[in-house]
Amino acid sequence: MLFVEYPKCSTCQKAKKWLTGKGAQFTDRHIVEERPTEEELKMWAEKSGLPLKKFFNTSGMKYKELGLKDKLKDMTEEEQFKLLASDGMLVKRPLVVGDDFVLTGFKEAKWEEKIGKLL
Repeated sequence: MLFVEYPKCSTCQKAKKWLTGKGAQFTDRHIVEERPTEEELKMWAEKSGLPLKKFFNTSGMKYKELGLKDKLKDMTEEEQFKLLASDGMLVKRPLVVGDDFVLTGFKEAKWEEKIGKLL
């Protein structure tokens, strides 16, 4: 599994602690130092089955600074992927990428459902 996080994020810390506590094997990736590429984001969005909006960190300062709440609806999907790939702080975190699933944000019940049964 790939665990994409921003280490200073308390939710990411909680999620990482949960994964470690379950004995999960994962590769850790800093979302700002090694931000997701457009290709990765497209793959992950498709694999997740989630709407693209779920990949945006809507509570982040960058999202608010750019006024994306109002702008996203007028952007093409291609423009949204390009924007997400331009700055790791725009991407919802943590992200967990498995062979057949992608989870955005940390919702323990959802993680238990998808990851717990793999461990």
